[in-house]
Amino acid sequence: MIVRPAPGLLRRVRASLLSSIGDVAFGMEDGAVSVAGLVFGVAASTNDSQIVLLAGATGAIAGAVSMMAGTYLDVHSERSRAASLVETARRAIAADPIGTRVRIATSLRTAGFTENEAEGVTNAFARNPQALLDYMTAVELGVRPVSGASPWTHATWMFVADLFAASIPVIPFALFDIETARVVSLVVTGALMAVLGIARGRIGHEPVWRTVLQTMAIAGAAALAGVLIGRFVTR
Repeated sequence: MIVRPAPGLLRRVRASLLSSIGDVAFGMEDGAVSVAGLVFGVAASTNDSQIVLLAGATGAIAGAVSMMAGTYLDVHSERSRAASLVETARRAIAADPIGTRVRIATSLRTAGFTENEAEGVTNAFARNPQALLDYMTAVELGVRPVSGASPWTHATWMFVADLFAASIPVIPFALFDIETARVVSLVVTGALMAVLGIARGRIGHEPVWRTVLQTMAIAGAAALAGVLIGRFVTR
């Protein structure tokens, strides 16, 4: 008997993935680039694939945990700051609602609104205090809308994405001899970076050829730096 995931669970997982897609893209790029540099550096200085495997696996896990913790703290801090600013704006409106609307009307006229348009907006704000609060926090304070995903969700996706991508340069050294593993690792890491470059272009609505070149150039620079350091240390 095959147990299938509940449709509701799949929807929640998909929604959490979409809300954390930036973390996934960044985590995969960070994991692949950083561990590729480490792996190629160690592989250039030894003929023992077990040493490369140990260094790569340790670096991949440590890097993924570090990125997970950093993402959690970043999202949590950003939300705490946003909540504090929203509360400050709410108190300012409650202390002087008329003065707040007058100030907004002035700023709207300065931005090019006519007198009637500015008055219409402020009258609408007078009827809808929540809209006034949203305007103040978004336009005047620069508070970005908060996604529905929790900090732990963002952190978890970051960990999964970073660890998955970081494992790509490492796995060949567990499957092949050192000479073959070097070539396979280089090829699969290059292919992963090309895919990530395409994803970056699609997500950011940028030319795909440019994001692919950027991503592969970053990975190539990291790999070259690792090789040079490995050669220098073993001289």
